Amino acid sequence: MKKLTKLLEGYQSVVLGTHGNNGYPFSSYAPFYYDGEQVYIFISNIATHAKNIQTTPRASAFFIEDESKSENIFARKRISLQCDVTSVSKDENSFNTIMTNFKNKFDSDMVTMLMGMKDFNLYALKPIYGEATFGFGEAYNIGGVKMNELVARTGGSGHK
Repeated sequence: MKKLTKLLEGYQSVVLGTHGNNGYPFSSYAPFYYDGEQVYIFISNIATHAKNIQTTPRASAFFIEDESKSENIFARKRISLQCDVTSVSKDENSFNTIMTNFKNKFDSDMVTMLMGMKDFNLYALKPIYGEATFGFGEAYNIGGVKMNELVARTGGSGHK
């Protein structure tokens, strides 16, 4: 069974879809860290996607193969996760562990600098449902106990 951890190894950023207070969807991106269960983003409160998440704590997380690495523009590998979002307080024990992992994944000096900025906050995106497509006819739902496994499709869209 393929796990999301392995599939997301090559990605450094996630495309975010959030719900704007004007009723329209908003697309953006953020660097991320994935711990095998949740996608973590460390973003500024000034950013529109942060304001949207604070108002409506749901987001889509979209990962897509780089166009230059794709053999067919119509069949780019992609993973889409629909997520509930929670804030991870700087006072929580898990905050430092997660941020250490961010430092290990990215330039630690940049992450350390951002951690010193009061407007940056850590958010956890917990997948509720999702799907992965790796080419024509190779589509999966995201499932499993921790919502981190590819599951063969049986005919439905995979979401509740």
